[in-house]
Amino acid sequence: MKFFATPPVHGSLADQVVHPADLCFKLPENVSLEEGAMCEPLSVGVHACRRANIGPETNVLIMGAGPIGLWPRLWVLMSLSKVSASIQDVDDEVDKIQKAMGTEIDVTFDCAGLGKTMTTALNATRTGGKVCLVGMGHNEMTVPLTPAAAREVDVIGIFRYKDTWPLCLEFLRSGKIDVKPLITHRFRFSQREVEEAFEVSARGGNAIKVMFNL
Repeated sequence: MKFFATPPVHGSLADQVVHPADLCFKLPENVSLEEGAMCEPLSVGVHACRRANIGPETNVLIMGAGPIGLWPRLWVLMSLSKVSASIQDVDDEVDKIQKAMGTEIDVTFDCAGLGKTMTTALNATRTGGKVCLVGMGHNEMTVPLTPAAAREVDVIGIFRYKDTWPLCLEFLRSGKIDVKPLITHRFRFSQREVEEAFEVSARGGNAIKVMFNL
C-alpha cells in the first residue's frame, strides 16, 4: 500500500498537484482551505471511533493529550454528546484514571502508542471492553496481554482511514466540529518558512497543526 506524499511517493509539497478526480472532494462554500486540510487528521479520529463501534452510551478514555489524541476527543464530545470522555497524561495510573472517570471504561484509545500507555489502557479497560491502538509510537513493546486476554479485552489496530472525508466535510459545513483552534501555526510557502515550519512541528511543544498558506 502506498500513500500520496509519503516516502517513497514524493511530490505533494507544491502549489499544484495532479490527483484523480474520483479521489477529490469539493469543499462546501463555508469551509476554508485550512479547514478542509484538517479533514485528513480528523479522519483518523472518525475511523478510530468507527472501528471501536462507539455509541451514545459508550464510556471512553483517551490516552495522550497530543494532536492524535485530540481527534477522537472531537468526534466523541461533539458528535456523541452522551459519551463520557477523558484525556489523561501518559503518567496517570489506573486507579487515578478510574477514580476520575467514575465509571467502567468501555473503550480506551491509546493515542501515544508507548508500552506504558498501552499497559495502562489494557489494565484500565473493563472486562469485555476494547483498546484501540491509534498512536504509532514503538514498533515493539512489552504489555500484559495474558491478563487482558483472561478478561477478554479486544485490541484493535488503527491505521489511516477509509470513506471518512464526506462525513468530516459535513461536520465542518454544519459547524458541528470547529477545527480552527487546532491550527496553531501558519507559514508562507517559501523555502525559508517551509524549513522553519518543519522545525516547529518537530519540536512539538504547543504546536498542534502547522499550516502552509499558498
